[in-house]
Amino acid sequence: MLYLAIDQHAKQLTVNLRDDAGHVLLQRQVSTRWEKVRAFFAKLQQQAEPLGGYVTILEVCGFNDWLLKMLSEFGCRDIVLVQSKERKKHKSDRIDAKGLGERLWVNRHRLAAGERLQDLRRIEPASSEDAAPRQLTALRQRLGQQRTRTLHRLRQLLLRHNRLQECPTKGLQTHAARHWLQELAFGEIDSLERDFLLAQWQMWDQQIAAADKKIEQCKRLHPKAVLVSTIPGLRGYGGLAIGARIGRLTRFPRPASLANFWGLTPSCRNSGEKQKRLGAITKEGSTIVRFLLAQAVVHVLRKDPHLRAWYQRVKQRRGSKIARVAVMRRLATTIWHLIQHGEPYHVGGSPQRRPARSRAQSPA
Repeated sequence: MLYLAIDQHAKQLTVNLRDDAGHVLLQRQVSTRWEKVRAFFAKLQQQAEPLGGYVTILEVCGFNDWLLKMLSEFGCRDIVLVQSKERKKHKSDRIDAKGLGERLWVNRHRLAAGERLQDLRRIEPASSEDAAPRQLTALRQRLGQQRTRTLHRLRQLLLRHNRLQECPTKGLQTHAARHWLQELAFGEIDSLERDFLLAQWQMWDQQIAAADKKIEQCKRLHPKAVLVSTIPGLRGYGGLAIGARIGRLTRFPRPASLANFWGLTPSCRNSGEKQKRLGAITKEGSTIVRFLLAQAVVHVLRKDPHLRAWYQRVKQRRGSKIARVAVMRRLATTIWHLIQHGEPYHVGGSPQRRPARSRAQSPA
């Protein structure tokens, strides 16, 4: 068996190849030009076949897709996609590739058994069912951000001339406000900027509507997204975005494991006699999931009186910010139960597993 470590960049791959004894067989950079990279992997496949194939480790980045497909095409037995938790003071592409290769070889048996590694977060590549929904919902989030930036620039233009107070409605996202903006008298350059921003606003609305239509079609074909969408506040693209970023539920043995995977659990710095030194949440995992859960908190607290009462108790003890994060964490564990039992969201918990009230607690 051969063990290949890759430090991926836009124009080149820095590779480190080891054998079963841990000896480094190859250290070099490979161009990402199609003819160069295909020739390298074809030669590697031919070299590894008599030895039982090869395993690859690489760090996750925003353009892993083509490389993951190519590794599968050229006979890679297993792909270990990781996210490092440490920041090095001395680093280079060769040092990074050598470090990844060392970790892969030292922990080869544990990785083959599916065990977790200390300070190394293994990422599971998106399945064929989840890849397209992840890309689509990420696109939808970017479109919403672009529209928000356009609205902020329009608001800044009005503030520049102290005209915001003349708006006929409280906010700008109404038909009346948009019509008022079109008729508003400005100077030549300001009128040109206003027209450009209004055209951008209309374009974002059209693209968001097209994306939402496609999201509704994908959501019907995704079982996890259908269940997550029953949570108040996640009936738009949030249900599909979160459902597609769970993957195999068997990776999470407990409900709290899913909250930890999304970076919603407190960090800690315990040492010696100093225990229970908890800090802010780790913020590991998907940023878009944390964003959507934060948005859903407002809707859930409005619709679910049981969760709202729990939130109020936490808020009195720890403050509103910590209480909102606690609700996000509880939503993550709720999502685990929804998918585990295949049930929609119920206000106050599932009737089948809701604890029975004692006679003393029952109303008269």
